Amino acid sequence: MSDQAFIAETIINGEKIRSEKQAPRENPTRPSEIVGYAPVNTREEAVQAIEAAYGAFPGWTETAIDERIERMKSAIQRMKEAAPDIAHLLSKEHGKPLYDSEGEIGVSLAWMEFACEHAKEVLKNEVQEHESGKTIIARDGIGVVSAITPWNYPLSLSTIKIAPALLAGNTMVLKPSPLAPLAVSKVIEIIAGELPKGVLNLVHGETDVGVELTSNPKVAKIAFTGGTETAKHIMKAAADTIKKMTLELGGNDAAVVLEDFDVEDERAMRRIVISNFLTAGQICMIAKRIYVHRSIYDRFVEKYIEAANKWIRVGDPFNKEVTIGPVNNKKQAEYVQSLIDGAESKGATVIKLGRIVDEELFNEGYFMQPTVVLEADYHDPIVVEEQFGPTVPILPFDDDRHAIELANDSIYGLTSSVWGEEEHAIKVAKHIQAGTTMINTAAVQGLDVRFPFGGVKQSGIGREYGKEGLLAYTDTHVINIPKNGELPYIPE
Repeated sequence: MSDQAFIAETIINGEKIRSEKQAPRENPTRPSEIVGYAPVNTREEAVQAIEAAYGAFPGWTETAIDERIERMKSAIQRMKEAAPDIAHLLSKEHGKPLYDSEGEIGVSLAWMEFACEHAKEVLKNEVQEHESGKTIIARDGIGVVSAITPWNYPLSLSTIKIAPALLAGNTMVLKPSPLAPLAVSKVIEIIAGELPKGVLNLVHGETDVGVELTSNPKVAKIAFTGGTETAKHIMKAAADTIKKMTLELGGNDAAVVLEDFDVEDERAMRRIVISNFLTAGQICMIAKRIYVHRSIYDRFVEKYIEAANKWIRVGDPFNKEVTIGPVNNKKQAEYVQSLIDGAESKGATVIKLGRIVDEELFNEGYFMQPTVVLEADYHDPIVVEEQFGPTVPILPFDDDRHAIELANDSIYGLTSSVWGEEEHAIKVAKHIQAGTTMINTAAVQGLDVRFPFGGVKQSGIGREYGKEGLLAYTDTHVINIPKNGELPYIPE
């Protein structure tokens, strides 16, 4: 696998375009090392990409579904062949350990294969014969989709949009985050290579490019994963042309640990720890605050710290011993540290977890040693805000009603988890305001691409994954054929 700098390119109408202006992407493990470069496209180039997608839409949406599926399957096969190189590049530019990058590719491929397997059935016309005549319910492609994706899981959060959009007959312009643009560019180049020109286009850049992708009248739908505040700007930009949207936004996901949870279950404790610190806590659906029944609180904290110290090993993403790499970028690391410092200044106890594998490297990169925060106030920023980093507060609750109130006391509602005896946990889960609630597991460990995923409240609009994720990229078109074609009571 080459360690030469990777040069990402713009793809417009099937052509690779080398931009005059390029932005370096540093290695968060060793920030002095440049992993590669991504273009800084202009707003005019974003317009060109949209025009290419707009021009390709009529031909692509009329392409038989069988051909669309076969082209996507070809892309899947090429991705599998390139998976080792993609994972290596992702770990270098992002900072996540190699096993984590390989897992992200696995999730991406599993979803793309699911979409291919079910697209024909889900997207087919439904024909109903009835006493009034016949009705056809068609699932039409919408048009040009603008996809804007984040840096934390750049591959899976791009393919989650690409596969259903293209299989449904849409065309797309995708813009990845400047903080993780390289591996996803490699993946999009592979997929675009299996498609007609203009069906899948790739642009890079900053706010001006994003504004064009969200306001251009030829864009019919926006698919965005990212922060809630950014989504508000996107909704305003899209308002003039009433664009369709799928928005998967922030989360401050609660884990509720009931009094009948077995704190001596080492594997369950390990699952909780992983649900807090996988990818250094930089996952929208990570468990970001833990509420524990007061009767088991002290013992839970003791066993939690024990489990964390066993699993957490911070260091080089390519060291097989390592479970947690650096935070993706300096700004994020500073934000997370500010939350920890703020809680500590108000009297909270901060306990460092795990061990640092290489102290010298730790001091060089954007590393943070994971921490647990005890005795924080229920309304401290570290509790109510999305940390998106390797820290988690643990707080007590008195009874089920109290736990539910605490879990729901948030503007967010992406995922949640309840830990304890199954029937009891399900009973509590039904009262939690979230798009997904997991029982005795959490975060990526409980993700299943066969079922819809998305948030309530300010965690988003719409659903991805599952059959709903395919239908989200269609317009429902009703074709009605009445028997007589007239109103039932018309005087002669």
